[in-house]
Amino acid sequence: MGKLGSPRSPRPQSVGAGLSPGMKECQGRCLESVLGNDPSLGRRISGGDYNWNRKLLLHGLKNEPAKFGACKGVYVGKKHTWFRKHLRSAVFMFGLMGFLFLLDSLMVSIFDSMNLQSSSVQSKSSGLKDDRSYANEEKSPVLMHDRLLNLASSALAEKEFKQDSMNFWEEPYPHASVWKPCAIRKSSKTIGKSEKNNGFVLVSANGGLNQQRVAICNAVAVASLLNATLVLPKFLYSNVWKDPSQFGDIYQEEYFINIMKDEVEIVKELPPHLKSLDMEAIGSLITDADIPKEAKPIDYIDKALPLLSRNGVVHFLGFGNRLGFDPLSFELQRLRCKCNFHALKFVPKIQQVGSLLVQRIRKYNAAQSMLDKQLLGNFMSDIPLKENHAEGGPSKYLALHLRFEVDMVAYSLCEFGGGEKEQKELQAYRETHFPLLIERLKNVKPVSPAQWRKLGKCPLTPEEAALVLSGLGFKRGSYIYLAGSHIYGGQSRMHPFTNLYPNLVMKEDLLSPNELEPFRNFSSQLAALDFIACATADVFAMTDSGSQLSSLVSGFRTYYGGGRAPTLRPNKKRLAAILLESRTIEWNSFEERVRKMIEEGQRVRVRGFGRSIYRQPRCPECMCKSNLH
Repeated sequence: MGKLGSPRSPRPQSVGAGLSPGMKECQGRCLESVLGNDPSLGRRISGGDYNWNRKLLLHGLKNEPAKFGACKGVYVGKKHTWFRKHLRSAVFMFGLMGFLFLLDSLMVSIFDSMNLQSSSVQSKSSGLKDDRSYANEEKSPVLMHDRLLNLASSALAEKEFKQDSMNFWEEPYPHASVWKPCAIRKSSKTIGKSEKNNGFVLVSANGGLNQQRVAICNAVAVASLLNATLVLPKFLYSNVWKDPSQFGDIYQEEYFINIMKDEVEIVKELPPHLKSLDMEAIGSLITDADIPKEAKPIDYIDKALPLLSRNGVVHFLGFGNRLGFDPLSFELQRLRCKCNFHALKFVPKIQQVGSLLVQRIRKYNAAQSMLDKQLLGNFMSDIPLKENHAEGGPSKYLALHLRFEVDMVAYSLCEFGGGEKEQKELQAYRETHFPLLIERLKNVKPVSPAQWRKLGKCPLTPEEAALVLSGLGFKRGSYIYLAGSHIYGGQSRMHPFTNLYPNLVMKEDLLSPNELEPFRNFSSQLAALDFIACATADVFAMTDSGSQLSSLVSGFRTYYGGGRAPTLRPNKKRLAAILLESRTIEWNSFEERVRKMIEEGQRVRVRGFGRSIYRQPRCPECMCKSNLH
């Protein structure tokens, strides 16, 4: 669901509030043909035409007496008659000038209000691309919490030049820094490779980039469990993702093999005598139907080991979340951490463009943290170059993973303020894409959309994400990188967000078409760029904690962040309860409750039983705890 990193359209251009479609179109044409990229030019030109007319009129009026003065002797008897005759014209002209001045002021204010937003979202690195939009169909803005949005806008204006005591740009708990990466270490519990080898394990992973990453590391653990050699995992082609990328297109093969060689033997291909075997015919094909989701080690011992011992090979087809997190031995957990955090490095092509992306977001070209070095390798220098970086250090940015794609929205069974038209549209999508869901709903007691929302099952809208950031005190000028796929509703949904936070960019805004071209038909490789931008951000905010990308990125930030990489995780159930009061709640109360919700989600916790080790690596198998100085 919600394939991250697929080519998407940008945020919509902001326009003056309350303007008719005709006025919006007029403004768009004026700005495109006249103003260019200089927001200040709007004021100069919009008033300039009228000032020119004003001078011409004044010049004409000043020259009129001279003309008549030249013939003074002839027309002296008619002098007073002429003034009486033209007095009304003069008064009319001065009235017309006054009207033009008023019209001038009105047009300037309109242009200024529009340029205030459009200028702030321009990227100095590569400029914004104007040929894209969030959706194919432009709709009116959809608002669910208009009163709160107005309060947020006023609060942001008041706090623009104030120092907020709450600072969510930093980790709130100092003891987050006591946990250090150490999954690559060898310990007394490290068993190494077994002398006995039972054969080869083939894995064909489904899903997108992040699902495949989990499958790879689970495959490493299963190969170790079965005392087998792992063949580099294959990625299944999907009609959903439409990406033919394989392991070597995304990750460095030799590096991966070398890092894991002491614990698991990994080869690129099956030996010739096994390549020709029909896995299904010999009974060595194991599908998702054979191994339960979140399986225990005993499931693999019982099902896969006998086949492996008999045939020398097993093939796990569609291998996804097929290995649970507990109960699992210390060593197998450590192997999964070592694979995820150390062995899987992006290929140089992705690292190079990823480093360009991060440098342009920050306006700075040197590595800032261990996260930079791990994800970008040698493409991010330790020492800043003199050119092409901001004075006074890098710009801070927040990365937001906004999960509001149509498939996720439709599957949720929630309503999002779009009325009957939206309900029919989402129902039609469900009937086409989720027939099994439709059948299942026929046999269960219906749950109302309002109840789903109270239970915290509804995806956050862009409007709600903006309200959370406002409640946390992020200022209007905050630089925000948006990761995610096509936003359902397009401009109608993004408008409330960009109204509060106009400095919103995506990779398409920061990278040139030529730089993006090698990735165009490879959604997993595009997703890797979003992964890099999110993991290396000063702050990472998610709207759905169950997302695989959000889980992996937050785990990376915990592992390599050194206690200086804050992650914001809204509790959707608690937020829904707060937003139910959106018609009456005061802004101070909203801020207090939102901040408390986020702070509680940032508490430093050791991984609990059954929790993902990729998302919560604070545990002895992955990280070492040092003394806090």
